[in-house]
Amino acid sequence: MTVTEPKPIAASRVAHPGAPAWALRDRNAYLIGIGGCGMSGLARMLSARGASVGGSDMTRTEVTDLLRADGITVGLNQSDALPDDVDLVIATAAVPPDHPQLLDAQNRGIETLSYAEALGRCMLGHTGVAIAGTHGKSTTVAMLGAALVDAGIDPNVIVGATCAQLAGGSLAGPGKPTGFRLGGQTIASGQHAGEPGVLLAEACEYNRSFHHLRPRIGAIGPIEADHLDIYGSLDAVLEAFQGFAKLLPDASEGGRLLIAHEGANRRTVAAGCRAKIETIGFSPEADWSIRIDPDTRSVALLNQRRELCSWTMSMPGVHNAINSAVAAALAITVGADPSTIADSLGAFRGLDRRMQLLGEKPVRGGVVRVWDDYGHHPTEIDSTLRALREFDRPAERGGRLICVFQPHQHSRTRFLLEEFANAFEHADAVIVPHIYFVRDSEAEKQRISAGDLVDRLRDRGVRAMHLYPFDAIVEHLGELCRAGDTLVAMGAGPVWKVARGYLEGVNA
Repeated sequence: MTVTEPKPIAASRVAHPGAPAWALRDRNAYLIGIGGCGMSGLARMLSARGASVGGSDMTRTEVTDLLRADGITVGLNQSDALPDDVDLVIATAAVPPDHPQLLDAQNRGIETLSYAEALGRCMLGHTGVAIAGTHGKSTTVAMLGAALVDAGIDPNVIVGATCAQLAGGSLAGPGKPTGFRLGGQTIASGQHAGEPGVLLAEACEYNRSFHHLRPRIGAIGPIEADHLDIYGSLDAVLEAFQGFAKLLPDASEGGRLLIAHEGANRRTVAAGCRAKIETIGFSPEADWSIRIDPDTRSVALLNQRRELCSWTMSMPGVHNAINSAVAAALAITVGADPSTIADSLGAFRGLDRRMQLLGEKPVRGGVVRVWDDYGHHPTEIDSTLRALREFDRPAERGGRLICVFQPHQHSRTRFLLEEFANAFEHADAVIVPHIYFVRDSEAEKQRISAGDLVDRLRDRGVRAMHLYPFDAIVEHLGELCRAGDTLVAMGAGPVWKVARGYLEGVNA
């Protein structure tokens, strides 16, 4: 690791204008879908800041048990009427408009917010940092959150996945996996000590929910066509990201936008943005320039062509190296020491379901290495499979790269079918269960099936098959996998059960 002291980067000491910090703290809040990563983090944040918090979810999970252990009431019957004293309802994006508890809130005239609207209120009066882009949001937020902990910034963090290094930082070693960290109401150290505390979160583009956030600092990575059931075209997606960029305050008020030099249509997206705009990418013309050595997994970050710091990644993949560089640039922007940030990023070991090595399965003559990954967009699939082939190198062990991919949503699969079909060139065999049915209509469900994707893969010479249920896939993997193979389960749905079921030798 090498470090050069950075040139100080000016930033305003003016908080983002708006309501007082933690404007929801005196409310009696009820969260519908409280067991989700983001919602459970929001519940803990509001509770810690003085709000009375309860909620409901469909099933009992480890998350709901932990919320109950912390004194937050969680109901599992979502047909129940809301408690009498509730004066605010917050609903996750997955809750339909005809949900019984939402209808109860409407009938009683109770204020109702979406998760993104509530998170946006929480950013008021804080140094909100929001990470946007089609890919890498959770990983970048977790990396940045852990690094800011190590740097003494004491951030508040909500991320849509669990990470064992989030609460205590990467340098402290793994702790209990969490997707939430409660930090300070002011920045604890660094160039901006005493300013409003950092609140770090993902900015999700689904249904334009990131338009409800109120960050002071924003980052936008590469943008691709996705959520076409909502947007219909890439142009509409770009317009939505442009709307997000316009939310940032004026540069004189500390507004900053870090946008990908390549792949983000930055001139279109940044048009009309009042914040100070900086670019990041591989080009030496970028304000923040990235150098990567794929063989050693070393990463260097330069600002105005001067190297600030470098580190060696433990996570495989060029995409993860880019995520780490974005995290480093943002950390330095909020006043963290580059040397500490480099050490932290070098010690970061990843988060759950993001290229996560689950373990090795003993088989005759050796082992099968088993991975789990959340990737559900064609670019994510290609990046992950490419990284696993280069990092895990199954061919050198006489093995193959076997992928169990569960498509997420029928509409996404239909809109991007050809892109999905081209994303598996690095896999030796692909097993496709049923498409995970969520949010789409029954009519959409009838328009495409997993078999359509399998047919496209076979047309391209990929060994592919459709198999369901998960128990049958686990059983088949027992016959298919051999010593030296790498197995990865991929998708945003419950396909992780296949990987764990195979690894543990039990039915999924």
